[in-house]
Amino acid sequence: MSYRPYQQITRRVSRKIHVGKVPVGGDAPITVQTMTNTLTHDVAGTIAQIRRAELAGVDIVRVSCPDQESALALKEIVPEVNVPIVADIHFHYKRAIEAAESGAACLRINPGNIGSDERVREVIKAARDHGCSMRIGVNAGSLEKHLLEKYGEPNPEALVESALYHANILQQHDFHEFKISVKASDVFLAVAAYQQLAEVCDHPLHIGITEAGGRRMGTVKSSIGLGSLLWAGIGDTLRVSLSAEPEEEVRVGWDMLKALGIRHRGVKVISCPSCARQGFNVIETVQTLEERLAHIVTPITLSIIGCVVNGPGEALMTDLGVTGGGNGRHMVYAAGKTDHTIEGTSMIDHIVELVEAKAEAMKAAPVAEAAE
Repeated sequence: MSYRPYQQITRRVSRKIHVGKVPVGGDAPITVQTMTNTLTHDVAGTIAQIRRAELAGVDIVRVSCPDQESALALKEIVPEVNVPIVADIHFHYKRAIEAAESGAACLRINPGNIGSDERVREVIKAARDHGCSMRIGVNAGSLEKHLLEKYGEPNPEALVESALYHANILQQHDFHEFKISVKASDVFLAVAAYQQLAEVCDHPLHIGITEAGGRRMGTVKSSIGLGSLLWAGIGDTLRVSLSAEPEEEVRVGWDMLKALGIRHRGVKVISCPSCARQGFNVIETVQTLEERLAHIVTPITLSIIGCVVNGPGEALMTDLGVTGGGNGRHMVYAAGKTDHTIEGTSMIDHIVELVEAKAEAMKAAPVAEAAE
């Protein structure tokens, strides 16, 4: 395709930091994150959940460390997974130190909330000693009391002021390996806060709509908010916050990036909503194919269109395509051109075989990931 809308997006310039071996910010790819919901000291359960997120394509995983047992459990968890772990810390500076010593790649902690300057210095020393970055995580639901008194309510200015306050503490100690988030469950509040923050600093930004809701509504809210920010070039790493399993957050995050043409992973299905003209059951076919092709990580586009009205046109722009035809036979397209017909009874198995073969062929001749 010669028309690539993402090339028209100017990505905000930010500093590059590292979360373990994963770069965040600068010219690094926009990464997808999630967070475990197991008890962290349940080592086996937490490792299993992280591995499921890895299969879905996660780049970074955050785990909560509310107590010493959880922070120390990272010693067993970190060596068993393949992605960097962010330790989620609130208020207790010792948990941050223990997490850094236990192998965390990043500490999610707001330095202004952990007490004295001495405690801040201890946490920063532990981060430096163990190669940890940090994330300052400002949330509209837990703003500092003095900011709520100043502004009367959570608003973009309050979130940005809180973020810059915590960032300044780290900068005063000559620590610059940090990223910032300014999340809210209200889409407009979160987007406005990120827009304002993006204008006044070059810190890498972790974007998200916090507490977005269940799988359906949370996906909608997150897509509106994060899509707006990404389209504006804002965001270096993202998490979709859903009341759903972590791997589902990862899938939605990847789908956002794929929809915007920012990053590509796995099979992108272009399909019609179906109507009386369909030559096969489009809805069931797409559902089955999405399940059976979930193991593919090579970027491939696949059009599944029920009739000839739009089918040939969509097939022109996809790697593989199927258009419904009459008499139970359907046209298969390869690289935009008609290739052969297939019986409806064997169509799904045949498409799976074609996609798997295409993925193997593309692996043998890899191309650079778009927009990286």
